[in-house]
Amino acid sequence: MKQTDTERQKNDRGAAMIEMALTLPLLLLLSVGVFEFGRAFQTWQVLTNATREGARVASLPGTTDTAVSTRVQEYLTAGQLPSASFSSILITRDVVISIGGVDKSASKVTVNYPFEFMVLQPIAGLVVPGTDVGEPITLSVSATMRNE
Repeated sequence: MKQTDTERQKNDRGAAMIEMALTLPLLLLLSVGVFEFGRAFQTWQVLTNATREGARVASLPGTTDTAVSTRVQEYLTAGQLPSASFSSILITRDVVISIGGVDKSASKVTVNYPFEFMVLQPIAGLVVPGTDVGEPITLSVSATMRNE
């Protein structure tokens, strides 16, 4: 028995719906992943700049750890990071670095920031319950500058 054109079109529409149902979740996951990792990269850039700024302040003579921490927090806040107050700042003074074969004194600042993916982490927490898969990840950035 030969199919008519209208029957063939109905079958094609059903196949298109099934194909769309299979590919749409993958396309959405890919799109969300691009946005989420773009956000993570932007956060990492703000952290890097804040850490450099803290190391710059720490390398100046007579500065206190409070001044360094305040400058880093100001930069993180200006970068509009939502968890800026939860970041930890580690300041190490008198680190020895070698510049041209000569040992110099430097200051090192390390900033740890808890980063959360907005969509991917809750989904991961649902898929693998009872583990730390859905927990925030810690972005850690260090910067060292020669003391003046």
